Amino acid sequence: MAGGEVQLVELVKRFGDVVAVDGISLEVPGGEFFSLLGPSGCGKTTTLRLIAGFEQPTDGRILLDGVDMAHTPPHRRKVNTVFQSYALFPHLNVHENVSFGLRFKDLPRADAERKVRETLGLVQLEGFDKRKPSQLSGGQQQRVALARALVLNPAVLLLDEPLGALDAKLRKALQIELKALQEAVGITFVYVTHDQEEALTMSDRLAVMRGGQIEQVGTPAEVYEEPATAYVADFLGASNLMTARVSGQNGDGQCRIRLGDFELLAGQGDTESTGEVKVVIRPERVRLEPHGSPGENRVPGMVERSVYLGSTTQLFVRLAVGQTLQAMVKNEDGARSHEQGTPVNAYLPAEALRVLHATPPSTA
Repeated sequence: MAGGEVQLVELVKRFGDVVAVDGISLEVPGGEFFSLLGPSGCGKTTTLRLIAGFEQPTDGRILLDGVDMAHTPPHRRKVNTVFQSYALFPHLNVHENVSFGLRFKDLPRADAERKVRETLGLVQLEGFDKRKPSQLSGGQQQRVALARALVLNPAVLLLDEPLGALDAKLRKALQIELKALQEAVGITFVYVTHDQEEALTMSDRLAVMRGGQIEQVGTPAEVYEEPATAYVADFLGASNLMTARVSGQNGDGQCRIRLGDFELLAGQGDTESTGEVKVVIRPERVRLEPHGSPGENRVPGMVERSVYLGSTTQLFVRLAVGQTLQAMVKNEDGARSHEQGTPVNAYLPAEALRVLHATPPSTA
């Protein structure tokens, strides 16, 4: 489907003295699966409601396919919303729920029936059309809510934590289904979640939000592997976030940092920084070696705790500098030999050690 581009320009929403959305600007191309990720109270749901038209902005613009819709009522926007509660009509069956919105369209009955059948097929609910919502599982109810939104052929589908009420196993299965569905219909999805795994699994791009502002926008790989701020590094996935001091630059895109009494090379991030900085390395990039192994970027420590996770073991290592480091080790690589109290060297590769901005960069 053509269209479906969303642009937010210096968008602001105040509730009295509270600024829920604080001047965010964002572009979502048509056909993209875009997620707004952040903790409760960060402004992601308010942003979604502003796009839908359920809230009016205090300032700024909301462009849908280039047309400012900031003060256009919801029913006049080619946008539909799926809520966490699903909001199905309990007295109507599946077919009646899905076809409800078509009653207000100038559409021949045969065409409406065809659209309902096609949409139920799209969400894998063929044969369920006569069932009431109370006769469906949580996952099936979620599919009905999706079908009811999709049957109206919106340019943009807004989803407000639609998997939040489901159990963990079903939620993971539906993450894959939802992304496949978005690719099949080809429309823009704007998805709100506080679940990092959901955002990483489904999104083409995502925005990490904090305090009504956007901290970083990028692909899942970019935001996970190249966090722009300490907040993003800490919020998105497990990370080792440590305080260090820059002791000099190498002139080759790397800098030298001091972690306690140990000097390390860092090759990623804001390597031109000076003074005190934050450095981050993901647990899967940490390598544990025998105590005393030679080479740069090795810090001695001791295994404090190990947590068996099946295919991997999570190890907590107390470094000689006093900080605790997490490492993820594949069990086939001998992780189970790292018992509590084992002395080790933690190898922190320069290409995996990222220096973070001392001050978050502007996203305006």
